[in-house]
Amino acid sequence: MSLEIKVPPVGESISEVTLSNWIKKDGDYVEMDEIIAELESDKATFELTAEQAGTLKTIAKEGDVLPIGAVVCTIEEGGAAKPKAESEKPKAESADSKPAAPAAEKTADSYAKGTPSPAAAKILAEKGVDPAAVKGTGIDGRITKEDANNAQAGAKKASEKVTQVVLTPPPPVAGARNERREKLSSLRKTIAKRLVTVKNETAMLTTFNEVDMQPIMDIRAKYKEKFKDKYQVGLGFMSFFTKAVCEALKEFPAVNARIEGDEIVYSDFADVSIAVSAPKGLVVPVIRNADSKSLAEIEKAVVELAGKARDNKLTIEEMTGGTFTITNGGVFGSMMSTPIINAPQSAILGMHNIVERPVALNGQVVIRPMMYIALSYDHRIIDGRESVSFLVRVKQLLEDPTRLLLGV
Repeated sequence: MSLEIKVPPVGESISEVTLSNWIKKDGDYVEMDEIIAELESDKATFELTAEQAGTLKTIAKEGDVLPIGAVVCTIEEGGAAKPKAESEKPKAESADSKPAAPAAEKTADSYAKGTPSPAAAKILAEKGVDPAAVKGTGIDGRITKEDANNAQAGAKKASEKVTQVVLTPPPPVAGARNERREKLSSLRKTIAKRLVTVKNETAMLTTFNEVDMQPIMDIRAKYKEKFKDKYQVGLGFMSFFTKAVCEALKEFPAVNARIEGDEIVYSDFADVSIAVSAPKGLVVPVIRNADSKSLAEIEKAVVELAGKARDNKLTIEEMTGGTFTITNGGVFGSMMSTPIINAPQSAILGMHNIVERPVALNGQVVIRPMMYIALSYDHRIIDGRESVSFLVRVKQLLEDPTRLLLGV
């Protein structure tokens, strides 16, 4: 009996997915609930599992965009995994019982000889190379993508005659000049679309300030070992910034609001989104009720969400519904930037690298570890006074962390 495996529903707003990777190959024997493929939506990556044991017959190809409910493959009942000894049996054994056809004869009779794969055909067409002028190294003489990449651009077709005009080839360019093409993933398409939409549909401005990080660095140096022993997680900068942001949001609720139609929606809670660079693109998981969490709880949430992002295990629920976003470009060495708002939110805080700089302190020039911070905001909701005052409040709380405990 054959069972069709279809694209499962993965979210209310998702109508299609991309088949990003076949874990199992066509003809493989698969067990019940074994992972056979990976599907990628515009928000997350999902695993497709076998709903019965049997032989896999693939229908969709890697890179195909499939609507929800589309048939991805079928599984035929019966069959079993081939024993390793049988699958690796030398060809010489069968030669004793039955004469094998010469290799050259087999290649000549094969339809694949001199036929390029779809990817190779595209490359040859772009280079203007006739497939007849390329020797295939694939199975039965098939022209592979590597053969096409190695083919010389402008090679003469086999049927063309050489004319008497001799063209001087251009001088070779030193160094490799290879190019490669990759199809945009669903996640990357969505990121691009949303960023352009934000730029076009919001009145986005950015205001800057700088923070003296010495007080926080002193606290971390003094208590990081005890903190880790007690909570089994490191004491980083993100928890301090998250707590400072949550306190400032209470004083400036417009920064925590969003526009829906003709209304402004104000939230009396803070679900803080943390921008994370994942292998397939930028994702923004959410720390729920960050305003009621301790430093340790925030650090644990950051570590857990960042780990899921790296493994492409974040769920849609973990990436939607934030009210404010924090992004840290400083981990990559960024000194200053203007972060783009994470719609439908109205503001985002950008952290940057810490650099020792001379600053004036109590009438004297001293060297302090300084960080530039940036707040990008939607001017339709947030006025200049509120944005600047919010950023100043964050600066005050970070430069005097005792305020976070006392609420002053």
